[in-house]
Amino acid sequence: MANPLLRPLFTRTRKTLLIPFTSSNFSKPISPIRFPLNPLKPPPSFDPSNSHLPSTWLIARFSTEALIHSSFSPSLIGDKDKLKGNKKSLKKSRFDFTKVDAKLLPTVILVGRPNVGKSALFNRLIKRREALVYNTPGDHVTRDIREGIAKLGDLRFRVLDSAGLETAATSGTILSRTVEMTGNVLSRSQFAIFLIDVRDGLQPLDLEVGKWLRKHAPGIRTIVAMNKSESLDEQGLLAAAAGEAHKLGFGDAVAISAETGLGMAELYGILRPILEDYMLQLPTEEKKKDEDSVDCEMDCGEENLPLQLAIVGRPNVGKSTLLNTLLQEERVLVGPEAGLTRDSIRAQFQFDNRTIYLVDTAGWLERSGKEKGPSSLSIVQSRKNLMRAHIVALVLDGEEIARKQNSMNHAEVVIARQAIEEGRGLVVIVNKMDLLRGKKNNSLIDKVLEIVPQEIQTVIPQVIGIPVVFISALEGKGRISVMHQVLGTYQKWCLRLPTARLNRWLRKVMSRHSWKDQATQPKIKYFTQVKARPPTFVAFLSGKAQLSDTDLRFLTKSLKEDFDLGGIPIRITQKSIPRKKPSIKTSKIKSNSSPRLGPRGVSDKRSHSSDVSF
Repeated sequence: MANPLLRPLFTRTRKTLLIPFTSSNFSKPISPIRFPLNPLKPPPSFDPSNSHLPSTWLIARFSTEALIHSSFSPSLIGDKDKLKGNKKSLKKSRFDFTKVDAKLLPTVILVGRPNVGKSALFNRLIKRREALVYNTPGDHVTRDIREGIAKLGDLRFRVLDSAGLETAATSGTILSRTVEMTGNVLSRSQFAIFLIDVRDGLQPLDLEVGKWLRKHAPGIRTIVAMNKSESLDEQGLLAAAAGEAHKLGFGDAVAISAETGLGMAELYGILRPILEDYMLQLPTEEKKKDEDSVDCEMDCGEENLPLQLAIVGRPNVGKSTLLNTLLQEERVLVGPEAGLTRDSIRAQFQFDNRTIYLVDTAGWLERSGKEKGPSSLSIVQSRKNLMRAHIVALVLDGEEIARKQNSMNHAEVVIARQAIEEGRGLVVIVNKMDLLRGKKNNSLIDKVLEIVPQEIQTVIPQVIGIPVVFISALEGKGRISVMHQVLGTYQKWCLRLPTARLNRWLRKVMSRHSWKDQATQPKIKYFTQVKARPPTFVAFLSGKAQLSDTDLRFLTKSLKEDFDLGGIPIRITQKSIPRKKPSIKTSKIKSNSSPRLGPRGVSDKRSHSSDVSF
């Protein structure tokens, strides 16, 4: 590697040869006779289509070349001239998906029986690990419909991750409700990717899912994807699995691996023409309207940016029901079972001409270190969504508060304090108030209305005026009140105050503050806001004296009362401005301007005083 002339050779070798060595998908050792020693000049007898190399090596080699040339190859094995011709034709796209708004993009839904890799493919397409992936053959990890924007090369489309289908599930169970929800989502999808596990072969449940798909979605173009095919070699197993997949009746199947990314080039080659045809059929008027809306969003300020709202709370307090009420549709699965939600579901809707991203998190549990399976992943995901949110809606159970005479337990106190410490706005929602109706419960309702605000103020004393809303999500009552409180808290969270107004306010506030020691009173030169979301202020002090914790609490409380900033955290920092020391030039000027001394070194003032003393 010391010789610079050999560096291009090693660079080329690393692109083509090191891929199979880093993979663990070899079924048997490579023959040294058929393996090309020099990738720049392979031997004349070397033919990739007839060699005994594993199919995974060929897939990795051709997919790497496709990435190098910024295009994808539609076939893995074939003639070189044909491959070059396909690359040239695929370079010119008929449509630019990157300039289309997400509302107009085509929708592709991932369907299949449980544990075939739908969530893994969803994460691969959106290039983020959002959906929970856990190997549980006897359990269903995904229960709700998750939505995201897929990025496959230069393609963009909306992708939906659905729950595993079991058509023979009894009515009323969780599985039957997930099947009904998937059927409702099929009505707003244009394409479907039907996943099967190629290692298990074609199962009877796959055939049942195929029949169900043809019955409920006859007009949807369906693509069969044979997932987990990275371990198959070239001895006819992959061809046999593809022939077996023809029994589903959806045409040729494509071999992919959602975990390793193999086969994404072939999936791209299949999706690109059908997605381009769909986009070219859309009317141009809708595209122009959508471009205008995008320009308006770019020109808006901080207050008009999309709002991130996270719904958090303990299990079975009505978080998913509240999300469906806000969206006014059956978006997520609800039921009397505790811990029904596992994935954090993200949804988008409009309220008062404002875009709001709503996140329904799994039930918040205290981590004991003994959690296993998907529940441990749900806890971590809920905490991540709390950090990303702008406003946190903490949901409480009104019936439990009336029964226990205690509004918040330890887990809910932890949620509220963590939201404040992270600088997020907080709104408390008391749900299930419909269960306290009746003449006997009138006194209980009054107690709940009185206890909850008092206890919240006691638990979180650093933030005053936290809004509390009492609703019934099951009946749909209180939806408008919740959104008004959320938007009001968000506007306070984005507030910016001018420096001149703050300094006028500071003079009035400091005059009525009682200082312990007037001599050591710190002098605030000026007071300014340096950041919003949440509001952050800096007090510049002259000298070395610093504001005490009591002074900072006084300023924080005065800010919240005078500018109506309740329900959000406020941060105040202080910086000292050192006094300017006299420079050398000024000291010389002063020494030169001083009166000259007499012949004996005595000044006039000293001589005058001596005269008086004598």
